Amino acid sequence: MSQDLNPNIAATDDAREYLTFRLGQEEYGLNILNVQEIRGYDAVTKIANSPAFLKGVINMRGVIVPIIDMRIRFNLGEATYNEFTVVIILNIGSRVIGMVVDAVSDVTSLKADQVRPAPDFGSVLDTAYIDGLATVDERMIIVIDIEKLMTAEDMGLVDQAAA
Repeated sequence: MSQDLNPNIAATDDAREYLTFRLGQEEYGLNILNVQEIRGYDAVTKIANSPAFLKGVINMRGVIVPIIDMRIRFNLGEATYNEFTVVIILNIGSRVIGMVVDAVSDVTSLKADQVRPAPDFGSVLDTAYIDGLATVDERMIIVIDIEKLMTAEDMGLVDQAAA
């Protein structure tokens, strides 16, 4: 195995499946095993004094689910909600979290050797949650570790739930 591959990507010939989604002009991928379901964007109940990226919560079959707007989380500007806007419902540890994205693209299989490490941006950009970059059919996919992103200190979602 080449040393430059990210250790979070399996070191086998087996491909992993990623759900790809769009935020603006960029395409992202996350491990399909974290996805519980995909649903259309619907009204949320806002929570006072919450961070801007936390749009609110929904009641999904008796479970209160926080909804994160990924455009705001990634500083990509205000989202425009339309018929393509979806919420990806994720299982992260023992939590259920929803994330709003512009659109879901498809499910893509990536082998470990297709994913290259993210460039080092130093302190300018936190890339701890980026597993790497993959090119598929001339499309660049930013592969994110959704568990690292959702458990990050500035998100505080999973740790608060465990308390």
